[in-house]
Amino acid sequence: MKRVKFSIELLHPKYFISWLGMGLWWLVVQMTPFKLQIILGRTLGNLLYKYAKSRKHVAKRNIELCLPELNAQERDQLLRRVLQETGVAIFESGAGWFWPNWRFKNKYIINGTDHIRAAQTANKGVLFLGIHFTTIEIGASIVNLEFPISGFYRPHTNAIYEYVQAVGRIRRNKKSGVIPNGDVRGIVKALRAGNIVNYAPDQDYGRKRSVFAPFFKVNSATVKAPAQLASAGRAEIIPWVTRRDPQSDKYIIDIYPPITEHLNKSDYDDAVYINSFVEARVRENPEQYLWVHRRFKTRPEGEDKVY
Repeated sequence: MKRVKFSIELLHPKYFISWLGMGLWWLVVQMTPFKLQIILGRTLGNLLYKYAKSRKHVAKRNIELCLPELNAQERDQLLRRVLQETGVAIFESGAGWFWPNWRFKNKYIINGTDHIRAAQTANKGVLFLGIHFTTIEIGASIVNLEFPISGFYRPHTNAIYEYVQAVGRIRRNKKSGVIPNGDVRGIVKALRAGNIVNYAPDQDYGRKRSVFAPFFKVNSATVKAPAQLASAGRAEIIPWVTRRDPQSDKYIIDIYPPITEHLNKSDYDDAVYINSFVEARVRENPEQYLWVHRRFKTRPEGEDKVY
């Protein structure tokens, strides 16, 4: 686990446009009233609905597969809301990375912090099991105001975006750090040291690291890592979810009791349990889930492609 260091190479002229884009993003997020940012995000989402054919197709297909009980009109209404929330997430991520701490005052409520404190009292690390709602970035920033949490440093094709994202994720707490993606030893070491490591298992990471298990009754490549990491790191697995309340525009963060005792049965059984937990949370707040991700990209042998 480490802090993020600035490299002089990031000042190369080839990155000028990227720095300019980040500067404009920072300026809009800092200078624009929060409620206006929500409106701008929804407007952007409406443009995604109209013009972003690939993203729209993925989200539409996911909703069709996962929520077949909805009729065509209901699915289209949900699709429009999903893309609006995806647009809002751009401003929320910017707020999470760029806002000063004082701007979060009276903007959030955290429930269940006692589960974190209980693990810390028992000298256990925490595998902080996140779910890919569109609010996950701003939620992680908020939690970092209360507890130091560390996440993964995933390489990005744009070096400036990668740097800004990594710094933004840990800047609110001096005890937070980043772990290079794939550094299993680093994760285990951090957990054994009693740290909180953020890990979101609800995406398709490919066949090699996964087992197929139902997610909304669709066979889905589901990572085997959570139970393995927690066991090796002698840590508790504690799920958490962030949602934005549409009435107050406050962020509600729910930290759930540990699910560690329900796992370590078999890779398949563990995947079924985690997918069931994620599915239940998605059904509670479907419009803010990241349906634009190709969750069912990897298929079992012999099955046709979904997208």
